[in-house]
This record gives sequence, structure tokens and C-alpha cells, in this order.
Amino acid sequence: MLVSLHVKNLALISETEVTFGEGLNILSGETGAGKSIIIGSINLALGARADKDLIRTGADYALVELVFQVTEEAMREEIKALEIPVEEDGIIIIQRKIQTSRNLFKICGETATTKQIKALSEFLIDIHGQHEHQSLLYKKNHMEILDAFSGEALAVIKSELKEKYQLYAATKKELAAFCVDDGTKAKELSLAEFEFQEIEEAGLTVGEDEELEREYRRMANSRQIVEAADKAYQLTANGDQSAAEAVGYALRELRSVEGYDDRARELADELENIDALLNDFNREISEYMSDMEFDGEQFNQMEERLNLLNHLKLKYGASIQAVLQYQEALGQKIEKLRNADVYKAQLETKLADMHTKLKSLCQKASKVRSKEAAKLQKDMIAALTDLNFLDVKFEIQVRQKEELTAIGFDDVEFMISTNPGEPLKSLGNVASGGELSRIMLAIKTVLASRDRIPTMIFDEIDTGISGKTAWKVSEKLGRLSQSHQIICITHLPQIAAMADDHYKIAKQAVKNKTVTDIVHMEETEAVDELARMLGSDEITDTVRENARELIATARKKKV
Repeated sequence: MLVSLHVKNLALISETEVTFGEGLNILSGETGAGKSIIIGSINLALGARADKDLIRTGADYALVELVFQVTEEAMREEIKALEIPVEEDGIIIIQRKIQTSRNLFKICGETATTKQIKALSEFLIDIHGQHEHQSLLYKKNHMEILDAFSGEALAVIKSELKEKYQLYAATKKELAAFCVDDGTKAKELSLAEFEFQEIEEAGLTVGEDEELEREYRRMANSRQIVEAADKAYQLTANGDQSAAEAVGYALRELRSVEGYDDRARELADELENIDALLNDFNREISEYMSDMEFDGEQFNQMEERLNLLNHLKLKYGASIQAVLQYQEALGQKIEKLRNADVYKAQLETKLADMHTKLKSLCQKASKVRSKEAAKLQKDMIAALTDLNFLDVKFEIQVRQKEELTAIGFDDVEFMISTNPGEPLKSLGNVASGGELSRIMLAIKTVLASRDRIPTMIFDEIDTGISGKTAWKVSEKLGRLSQSHQIICITHLPQIAAMADDHYKIAKQAVKNKTVTDIVHMEETEAVDELARMLGSDEITDTVRENARELIATARKKKV
């Protein structure tokens, strides 16, 4: 569940923190109070795109922090398997810091990526935005809903189906390369043979380019190297002012007094070691300069070889190893082009076999979908009836197409009739905005019975509903909150009355700045907020009594 939300310097929020309860958490407030900012901040923490303009005026950064607690041990282990840290008590803290130059995510104090955040959110929370129900207008989303309902049984088949389809598509593409005219094949063969021969004649050895570049760099700078080495030799070995001469004088001086003090003898011994090292160095640098002879012909040959290697790398790969791998692929291509008819026949046989197996998997997926569609259809009718669709007909049509795809050959469409005597029609062509909102709530409720996501957020699920229907939605949220933590933004008193915890979002002026805040209300405050939601300009005792009666009715319905 979502334990708490902490927001700082985000839009109209200076700083606020709220602790949520386990059941139905209701958020309400006047229009324009900033309710969308609260849900928006949760989305930001979970990886939504952030604009630097969201940072509150005068602040250097904005911060959103979510604290979740995962009580299910199996879910904890699955999250840990993603290399995401989880505290021993199941606490997971997600932080997002938004700055003008960069964004920073953290999970339990460790820096995280957006990919990790989004993967984690799939375990923890399901957010239903204000306009998400519009997605029901698009048939492709019907397949996704059915597949989510179908669960692991279908997921295993789809995983295998995706893998087999990728191989099938690659083979199909390879076969298409052989289905060209003889002239095109001849040109491809000629080019492949030319490129293969060009690489073959170069006689490449892995790593030779690196070795040549080091030797070329040494020879190209040999003059500067010799000059520097000679100067070092002069300073250390030759002349009256050399280091060797100075060390020799110093050593003789210390040896002259070593019989008087043991420490003087020790220092003389140390200096003698330095003198020996300096002599060794001088011999080595002398040999180094002797070896540093510039061979113009060798240098030119080396330069030509490097130019050839770089030319081949530019054409065929970033390294010699890559060029040789390209040559190996060319060899296979030449073999296939020389025996194109044989390879084409083999690919056709292979493709036909793959098509048969792929179609079999598509049929298995379709069989599961059809079976689960009947279950989802039944559950949806019950859920829609609960939401005041009095004479509803709901059908999930699973049709098979000729085309094979990575998810099967099914075409899934939700059909509905909401009035007596009307035929079933596509959901996208029938439902109104208010009806779509309730249908999506029904879908979320049905899916919630099968998924393990502990927290669900509904941002104004009550769009376009009122009266008895509002009570039905309220009851559905109340029942759903007995198995899931629900956070719901609403403007309907019937839904707000069902709250286990009620929070008020308010906007006010503080020091000539507009500030949005969210506070948990005690019972008397919740009654006054409900009275306001009932539409009263003045909060009187009578209006408060109506609000209390509404709460009492909601509690009876929840029981």
C-alpha cells in the first residue's frame, strides 16, 4: 500500500505530506484547488515526464517522495529479483528530485533509472486517470484487457508466440531476398565476391592495427624523443654539472666521515644505491637512443599498411575483428547466392513448417482467450449491473483473422447494449462519457479480483454521473476498498461519504503567494466538507445533519 506522499516546491505546493489509510481514501476540494497536482506528483515520482516549469517559483528544485509497504513476501522477492532494494519490513521509498538541468530518481536511497521505477510501479499501483476510460473507444485496447484478465496461462503462450514470430519474420525476410531476378542476384554476388577478396588479400591479423599505431606514433615522433632523451642523458651522465658527477662528490664526502658515526655510514650506503641506480639508468637511456634510428622506408611501409587497415575498417567494421566477421558473413552469402535455388527451396520448406507451428500457437492463444472471454463477459455483466446498468448486455467477440502476428491472429471487440431492445454494438460506438467511466470502473474491479496490485488510484471516476448511479459507484468503490487500498479524487458527496479517510485539498494565499495543501480531516471537518459538496452556500446545522445522514447511509451500504 501507499503509506505516504511528501511533496516539496512543486507547482503551487510549497511543502506538504500526507499519510494514507488502508481502505478508501477520498480526496476532495473546490474546483481549481489543485487536486490534479496531487495525482500528478504521484505520477512524476513513478516516471512521468517532468517539465522544469513545475518547479515552484523561487525554488531550486522540486521533490516528490512516495513510501510504499509491501506485505506480501512473494512480491518482495519478485521486486528484489529486479535488483531493486527493499527494506526488511517491506518499506520501499521512491524519490524524484526535479532540477532545471537534470532529474534524479532514488529507491531506498540508491540511485535508480526510469526503467527501474516503471518496472517497480507495475507491482505497486494502478492509476486510472481522468481520461483513461476514453481508451475503451479503441478496439486494440479490448485485446489488452482480455489478455490481462486471462493471466499467466495466456502469458506463457504469448511469450513463446512472440519468440516464434520473430524467427518466422526473420526467415520470411531472408526468403524475400532470394525472390529477385537473376540480374539482381548476379550483381549482389559480384559485389560480395569483390568485398570478400579485398579483405582476403589484406591478410588481416587481429590486434595488428593497435600494434602498428603504437610503432607509427613512436617513429613519427622519433626526433623529439631522441632530443629529449639526449638532454636527460646530458643532465644525468655527462659534464661537470651532471647528476652522476654531483652524486659522486656527495658520496666521497660521506665516506670520508663514516668512521665517526653509524648514521653517516647508513646515509653513505643509501647514496651508493642511488649512484648505482643512476648508472643503470644512464646505460639504459644510452641504449634507448642507439635503438632510436629512423628508417624512412620502414616508416612509409607502415603508413601504407595503416591506411589500408583504416580503409577496410571504415568500409566493413570498426575493428579488424569486426571486418573479419563481416568477411565470414560474406562467405556465407556467396555460398547461398551461388546455390540460390537450393537455399530458396530450403527456406520455403522451413518457412512452411514455422507457419504451421506458429498457427498452432495462435490457435492455442485463441482457445484460451475464448474461454477467458466467457468468464470476463459474465463478471462484467455482474459488475455493470452493480453500477446501475439495469438492462445491460455485454459480449466479448473473439474473431480469428488470416494474418498471424506476434500476439496471435485474434481480433477482440467488446460489444454492449445498455437499453432494452437495442442490438449489441461496438463499445466505442454506443457508450457516453459517463457510461464509459462506469464501464472502466467495472473492468478495474473485475481485474482487481485477479491481480495482486495493492493500491488503485481513481482520478475523478465520477465524471458524468449523479443520483442513484453515484451511489452505485460509491458502493462499488467501498467493496473494492475491502481488498485493495483505494485513493479517489471526487466531487460527488455520495462517493465522499463512503470514505474511510477523507482529505481536503485547498488553495490559499500565504505571503502574497498561492499555496496548495492537503490535510486529513477529522469527523467534524469531514462533515463540513461533505456539506459543502452537497452544494450549500452556507454550512448550517441542517446541512450538517444531511451530511451526517449521508455518511450513515454510506456505512450501511458498505456493510
